[in-house]
Amino acid sequence: MLSVYEGFFSGGARIVHSDIVLGLTEGGQRHQVLSLHGEVHREATRQRMTDDTCYRALTAAGVGVTSLGRTFHGPGVPAGFTGPELAETARATAGADVVLSLKEQPLALLNQGGLPRRPVVVCLHRSDPENQGAALDELKAAIADGTVVACVCCAESTRAAYRAAGVPADLLHVIPNGVDLARFRPDAARRRALRAELGIDPAAPVVVFAARYDGMKNVPLLLAAARAWLARVPEGRVLLCGAGMTAANSGLTADIATAFAGAAGLADRGLRLLGVRRDMELLYAASDVVALTSAWGEAAPLCLIEGMMCGAVPVATDVGDSAAIVAGVGLVTDPDPEAIAAAWSRAVASRADLAPALAASRERFSRTRMIASYAALLDRAAANATRPALPEPEPF
Repeated sequence: MLSVYEGFFSGGARIVHSDIVLGLTEGGQRHQVLSLHGEVHREATRQRMTDDTCYRALTAAGVGVTSLGRTFHGPGVPAGFTGPELAETARATAGADVVLSLKEQPLALLNQGGLPRRPVVVCLHRSDPENQGAALDELKAAIADGTVVACVCCAESTRAAYRAAGVPADLLHVIPNGVDLARFRPDAARRRALRAELGIDPAAPVVVFAARYDGMKNVPLLLAAARAWLARVPEGRVLLCGAGMTAANSGLTADIATAFAGAAGLADRGLRLLGVRRDMELLYAASDVVALTSAWGEAAPLCLIEGMMCGAVPVATDVGDSAAIVAGVGLVTDPDPEAIAAAWSRAVASRADLAPALAASRERFSRTRMIASYAALLDRAAANATRPALPEPEPF
């Protein structure tokens, strides 16, 4: 199997996909990864492939990871590919029975003429195909010529959105996201240790917001809610983590200044900017609430699932499959700061009462279930593929 990434950078889709590759490798499949970009500049953060947690986990497990060496400076994949880039892609695809495309963006490369023809399975992780620009057209083109044999949707909202956008229903398969339940679990010792590290009182109510700094995440709404909540809960703390969630991001600091105008002391006391963390299981275990304020694009937000599995109560806006994910174990709110702040307080107060329901939901979000479903689909794709003899390579 060959997985093709647009690049390695902080985000739920890459975390999920990399974990799937690791799980399939553990199960005996042979996997390689090709990344279009070796370095990505986004969310006010320079993110090098070799520094990325997913890259390190894959290579440590023996998965080969190579890159075309491009540097990403803006949205979308440039139209042109060089001869050496196409030759590298041809070598990678020639050795694969099935190709996985992490979202539809890499299809701009995989649709290039002259590459070995292999069945492609596209892994879709959003609910807004209309916002994916030319990538949606690339997906439709790959479907029309028979290259794409299946699309894995991480949520029902993804399947509905892509079906409405013109993708044939029989190609769309829903495999919900799952997480490592041994890693993401309630843990009193982790809770105490992380709070001690951050200087947070053991009894203080804590909200965690795990997201990259992007418009879809609606950071201004989160900050407005944080101001309202911190004003009424003086002992509360709001932790912001993810790419761009640092004081070095001028966009974020401007958002904070706007949201806390006239109350800078409240922000200084109650907000903590933690940037990209590699210990999310500790942050979630130390928190009482995991917050999501996204306005669009979400499908099955990984932060909600990871946070829930660690015992944090999810409070989310109604986007993608969020309402279905938190049903019975969390709260859905209107995109209004006061409503969100009130929901955070209700979630903190009901955390102990919701603990049994959260515990009962764990099997539903199992990594084992997710990987087994991917393995079955990929086995079918490989079995149905007719692999022609390779022609003599043509010069690019």
